[in-house]
Amino acid sequence: MDDEPLAEWAKRRDERIGRLRAVPLVSGDGPKASRLNPDCPRAIQRWNGYTWEPHGTAASLAETQRLLHPRDERPSAAPAPEPHPLRAGRGRHRKPRPRE
Repeated sequence: MDDEPLAEWAKRRDERIGRLRAVPLVSGDGPKASRLNPDCPRAIQRWNGYTWEPHGTAASLAETQRLLHPRDERPSAAPAPEPHPLRAGRGRHRKPRPRE
């Protein structure tokens, strides 16, 4: 049997520590996909290396996504470059210009 070294397994496990996941708080054994119940609350859980532990709650799918996938809203250091204007082309793929 090809077992991986314990050090590699431990490193892979430690990389996941701190990862968050959301679990919908719906009753019953029905489907729990996020798109089916976007307005239901969710429990946010955090992986501690051994088990998922409670970390917080979110009121809706939108709030959950903001918690799990925060965007970097800092302004960039350099402004975006201006797009280059299209030049007149001679290829057949271009629309012909109206003659004046």
